[in-house]
Amino acid sequence: MMTLTAATRTKVLQRQGSAVALVLVVAVSWLVFPRFGSLDNLRDLALQGSFLAVIALGMTFVIITGGIDLSVGSVYALGGVLAAWGSQHGFLVALALPLVVCAGIGLVNGLLIARTNMAPFIVTLASLLFARGLLLVITDEGAITYQIPPDSAFVELGRGTVFGFGYPIFVAAALCLLGGAVLNRTSFGQNVFATGGAEQSAILMGVPVARTKIGVYTASGTLAGLAGALTAAYLQSGVTVIGVGTELDAIAVVVIGGTLLTGGTGTVLGTVIGVGLIKVIQNVINQIGTLDSNYQSVVSGVFLLVVVVLQRVLRR
Repeated sequence: MMTLTAATRTKVLQRQGSAVALVLVVAVSWLVFPRFGSLDNLRDLALQGSFLAVIALGMTFVIITGGIDLSVGSVYALGGVLAAWGSQHGFLVALALPLVVCAGIGLVNGLLIARTNMAPFIVTLASLLFARGLLLVITDEGAITYQIPPDSAFVELGRGTVFGFGYPIFVAAALCLLGGAVLNRTSFGQNVFATGGAEQSAILMGVPVARTKIGVYTASGTLAGLAGALTAAYLQSGVTVIGVGTELDAIAVVVIGGTLLTGGTGTVLGTVIGVGLIKVIQNVINQIGTLDSNYQSVVSGVFLLVVVVLQRVLRR
């Protein structure tokens, strides 16, 4: 009979711990709350998680390189406003405008971080303020809310369904599958791991570290803009107040999924599991009814702290 070594057990726990936690939470919730297992509730869970999953996908690549992107929440909100404004000029403008602008913000982040060696925290914090400020300028400090016509083809992107499941779910699933393939099956993915694992060694080995960083930050901005566009299509408007704290939610689910904040290790599947775990916990708190919604943040914070402490212990 085979026995697992201590190192093997550590790796399994580090990689599969969030999955085990998700299975346990879902099983308990299914037994305790009859409505939890209903098809309608599961559809809502998947839909709400899809927007965060798209943002967290980009954050996964960034954190694996040893970076951080604090701008995604504001870029997400900006993408939604730009999509709503662009919907007045047709489907293509509504989709392309937020992608181009938000990709541009991500590109600037990457260039500043990779070419000037500025701290990702400072650069992306500045981008957070820039994106939120630009959003307020476009909406006259939030006084204007751009509506998307109900008969617009763009609305179908957010509210259309296949077998009752919204299009954003399938978009998020396709992007995560693609992201997983890129991370694990391409040279770019290997460069991402090498950059986060030991940047100086990667440079000596000829890994294009600067180009890799520019790529991941550009992808992060683009995906945040896409998530904003999908949200705008779902809500049929460019809501200016969304995205506050979303960057923290994205970081939380990535770390809960097993990606190390120090970089060099992580999976897209782990991030998806992290999204599922946080959304299930939030859903359960809502179903309890007697608890204030603010407890969602309390539970998420405690859970994140536990995961980070465990990661540090396992690394030792």
